[in-house]
Amino acid sequence: MRNQLKHYINGEWIESTGSRVIEVINPATEEVMGKISSGTEEDLDKAVKAARSVFPAFSRSTKEERIEWLEKIVQGYEARKEELIEVMTDELGAPLSVSEEVHYPMGVGHFKQAIESLSDYSFSEDRGGHTLLKESIGVSGLITPWNFPTNQLSTKIASAIAAGSPVILKPASKTPFAAIIVAEIIHEAGLPKGAFNLVNGSGSVIGNGISSHPDIDFVSFTGSGGVGETIMQKAAETKKKVALELGGKSPVVVLDDANVEEAAKTAISHITKNTGQVCSAGTRVLIPESMKEEFEQKVVELLPNYPVGDPRKEGVATGPLVSKDQWETVQSYIEKGEKEAKLLVGGAGKPEGLPTGYYAKPTFFTDVSNDSVIAQEEIFGPVSVIITYSDVEDAIEKANDTKYGLAGYVVGQDPVQLSYVASSIRAGRIVVNNAETDFNGPFGGYKESGIGREWGDFGIEEYLEVKSVHGMPKS
Repeated sequence: MRNQLKHYINGEWIESTGSRVIEVINPATEEVMGKISSGTEEDLDKAVKAARSVFPAFSRSTKEERIEWLEKIVQGYEARKEELIEVMTDELGAPLSVSEEVHYPMGVGHFKQAIESLSDYSFSEDRGGHTLLKESIGVSGLITPWNFPTNQLSTKIASAIAAGSPVILKPASKTPFAAIIVAEIIHEAGLPKGAFNLVNGSGSVIGNGISSHPDIDFVSFTGSGGVGETIMQKAAETKKKVALELGGKSPVVVLDDANVEEAAKTAISHITKNTGQVCSAGTRVLIPESMKEEFEQKVVELLPNYPVGDPRKEGVATGPLVSKDQWETVQSYIEKGEKEAKLLVGGAGKPEGLPTGYYAKPTFFTDVSNDSVIAQEEIFGPVSVIITYSDVEDAIEKANDTKYGLAGYVVGQDPVQLSYVASSIRAGRIVVNNAETDFNGPFGGYKESGIGREWGDFGIEEYLEVKSVHGMPKS
């Protein structure tokens, strides 16, 4: 049992001013795995006061000091690798292999990338008629999601430290313990008191409080579109800047020269990895009409190679959904899909032999209309739809026919066609033929998928303000 009923404020773990607690459920066992404090507005005020107090000194810290802090965080993160993997498996339900091969390296990777990006970054530039200065934006509030317990908070924290911006972090209450370990790592790294603060609690109290707090200058949020809209509204009260990384319904465009088996593996991986709980998952698979039958056969044939089960068992590819609520949401979409389209494989209910735990069947629908509910709304689970297209222009039109624009995927062989389709998809991140992730590449979306960018130097600049100085004396 893990319990952390304190918040990390001004360099120490302190008791909450409230008495309410939040139980954290292991989604594989449906049992309580720990408890955290449900923070209060007073707790948040203490954190903001600490961050505001350290801001003048922290914002004037040197690039070398910030790099040293980030390097110590990387060392601490690597030293606690096994514990991070264990806790992410327990609180999220990710298979141990996914925690080790996806969640852990993404978390530490952002701190390493921030060091690399900061090393070459210039905070001033002589432009002839004026001098351009890039300065810390101020106190930043970070609100992070449950589906990637360290990835999202790591990219935000690393960028904020690189920019000299003190922060208040509110991690997701479903997956708080990885964030608590990261807070302990940051404490050991020796940041100035108040430069990093963590307040656990509900979105209605701490999340809304961060968004509307007059002494917070910037809010970075990753999560659902509905909550993002609320954050924008509350942030508008004090005219603060916001960055939002929201939902997606990303297309996987399979070209007519693609290897069908590899394309099917790509489509399956998008809904089985992290149980489809990925904002950038490719959950609309667009295939040529001539490929439909063969592609469907390959999906049905290959899907059993991605078994669902206990995340602690070797060989399991897909664990449970994070919570009962999420399981019920996914089930409701599967039931809608059975009315709108043809069920190819999977379907409603739990997989055979898994009565306990929030497990769902990896599901594909075919004969899907692009304007149907299951093709347009983000399901956030192991559910995908297969949509046919007549030619490349039809594929691009269907790929872009969504309110989202977070990511897109292209599978094929002809470099000219690959390039054309990749450049034509209206989304912030395009992956061609399962290319490896580059942590220096900006991450963020078009349209209703968000505002702003994270990762690398683009991420650092979210935490900076730009000042032009005219007539700067030359030293």
